[in-house]
Amino acid sequence: MNTDILSRDSLVRRKKTIIYYLRESTTSFVMVAYNSFLLAFSAIASVLALPGDYNKRQAITTSQTGTNNGYYYSFWTNGGGTVDYTNCAAGEYSVTWENCGDFTSGKGWSTGSARDITFSGSFNPSGNAYLAIYGWSTNPLVEYYILEDYGSYNPGGSMTYKGTVTSDGSVYDIYEHQQVDQPSISGTATFNQYWSIRRNTRSSGTVTTANHFNAWANLGMNLGTLNYQIVSTEGYESSGSSTITVS
Repeated sequence: MNTDILSRDSLVRRKKTIIYYLRESTTSFVMVAYNSFLLAFSAIASVLALPGDYNKRQAITTSQTGTNNGYYYSFWTNGGGTVDYTNCAAGEYSVTWENCGDFTSGKGWSTGSARDITFSGSFNPSGNAYLAIYGWSTNPLVEYYILEDYGSYNPGGSMTYKGTVTSDGSVYDIYEHQQVDQPSISGTATFNQYWSIRRNTRSSGTVTTANHFNAWANLGMNLGTLNYQIVSTEGYESSGSSTITVS
């Protein structure tokens, strides 16, 4: 038997074995790397594909306006205390506050109108806070409230009483008040506030805004061009939480 031939055959077999091992190892490494890439890509894609659960539900803590799920939203704070506002699904929003200064927040429409507004949810203030249909007009500059619920303080006592209107199952007391050198949508200004304050308070229902606008006009309290209009949670030197859905 030729030992040289055996040696060459053994060497060839070893080379083939090494090449096969390297090929299999490389294939396995590539497959592992590829699978790891797919897992990482899937994780990133999952985050990007769930804006409602991740991106759009981050708490807002500084004043801003925008659009969320087809609704206009507005959040304003003077920076006092802790206030966290969060846009949720569709017309829902939530806000929590602790020892706040002054803030307004909510969802609605960038342009107001005499629309019927339905809202529902929970309003849990500790101290002075309002749940209201809230908006502004220009020419004249007016800030208005259709106050549906409030905390420890009814603001009517500090304003000029004008009359009443009955709407949506309750009597509302109507007031007017002048704000001097206060923040507004037109900067610091002097302007009037119009208020309808519901006697039978509630945190859910439908508001026929046309009834209030007409009642105000009959009392000489005229609105101008309507600006934004929201269902607002507002707090002043208080704490609490509110979760409201607007439609």
